[in-house]
Amino acid sequence: MKTQRAILGLTVLLAGWLSLSALTGPSTPTVLDGTQTAADSLKHDPNTGLVVDERLTLVTAQCTACHSSKLILQNRFTRDGWKEKIRWMQRTQKLWDLGESEPVILDYLVNYYGPEQKPFDGRRKPLPAVQWYKL
Repeated sequence: MKTQRAILGLTVLLAGWLSLSALTGPSTPTVLDGTQTAADSLKHDPNTGLVVDERLTLVTAQCTACHSSKLILQNRFTRDGWKEKIRWMQRTQKLWDLGESEPVILDYLVNYYGPEQKPFDGRRKPLPAVQWYKL
């Protein structure tokens, strides 16, 4: 009976590991035409919504221990911006020292949640050069 439970537990563990391995996408977004990335083709974790790669477990453990992953998803910062947010959390929210994990976490955040490259960042595209005439 105990042997069957152990085998079942190992089978479930192996199946979970294999499914996670199958979900792992490329570690960097692919640039399609200079303005678009293949971010939509990246796999997302169904629990957090974060992009799946080899650093996801570390990021999830360190970041979502205190807050929702939605705080990550709704922000786009440079490396310095993410670092400043971490320092702010350490000063005011009692975030622990991330140690050697910090550069890995920053790499992940900048890679997937850095500033987006858009041709125009306003509400609408500007009007093309218009030839005005007098009324």
